[in-house]
Amino acid sequence: MALRLPISSSHGLASTPAPISTTTCRPAVLATAAAQKRSLLLATASETRGVAPVRSSGIETSTVGLGCEAVTGQVTEVNKDTFWPIVEAAGDKVVVLDMYTEWCGPCKVMAPKFQEMSEKNLDVVFLKLDCNQDNKPLAKELGIKVVPTFKILKGGKVVKEVTGAKIDELAQAIDTVNSD
Repeated sequence: MALRLPISSSHGLASTPAPISTTTCRPAVLATAAAQKRSLLLATASETRGVAPVRSSGIETSTVGLGCEAVTGQVTEVNKDTFWPIVEAAGDKVVVLDMYTEWCGPCKVMAPKFQEMSEKNLDVVFLKLDCNQDNKPLAKELGIKVVPTFKILKGGKVVKEVTGAKIDELAQAIDTVNSD
């Protein structure tokens, strides 16, 4: 049985109720096909900012000139301004981005599991992005269609994507990318 909630037309969405999925949600920041692609290489940014590795109390970090750092062993909240600098600071490490919304049930189910994964995979940078109105440009740039969506990046490029509350599929995708 699907839960149906009314959607306000004041947000530019259809005024008819929509079924709620148990594994994904469709946010208002859906990307159009034309706005989905962007080169994920950060050539000019890496030329203008230095990256310095830092090690502190078992958690490894790399910092970028803007004060953004890629921290392992925890989940770091990012926004449209901090995401790319942190990806750059991660260097060759695998970066996993959890794209979620506050109102998404499956996102809430995945959050503690994602946190647990970050604590176990100390060689991977775990990030989360609230796909709200403020972060809409980045969500569109990354081609989000549903939440939760997990983008796995390596070397500044998206190399895998997992959609929905599929923790086992996410773990397998991270292992695959990390072993390449």
